[in-house]
Amino acid sequence: MAKGIEIRKAHFPGRAPIDTYGNGGFRFADMSHRGSLLCLPSGIYGWDLVEGDALTTEHFQKVLDEAAQIEVLLVGTGAELRPLPAELKAALRARQISSDPMNTGAAVRTFNIMLSESRAVAAALIAV
Repeated sequence: MAKGIEIRKAHFPGRAPIDTYGNGGFRFADMSHRGSLLCLPSGIYGWDLVEGDALTTEHFQKVLDEAAQIEVLLVGTGAELRPLPAELKAALRARQISSDPMNTGAAVRTFNIMLSESRAVAAALIAV
């Protein structure tokens, strides 16, 4: 019996700079992804968050799970800068992760620079 199309969670198993962003998604590693992204040491993952959603510790669990390999987390909060909730900042700080919220465009540019410098950086990017 034919299986049909299998939909899997979006995951790119590596680190790559973000080539472009906008129109609700991102391009990287000769691929495009519609929606938000988590760019972690273990790879790039689709992230079920849209602009305006609450930034909860649960949404950042994958980041917290890889904390030993992350020094700086850039959080692209969408078109506008939004502060991170105190609970999330505390959870990141408890794992020695410095967090820096900014609009998504600034986060993409900063991520690419830090990645090119081989820094221990991760990014949580809300699509714009």
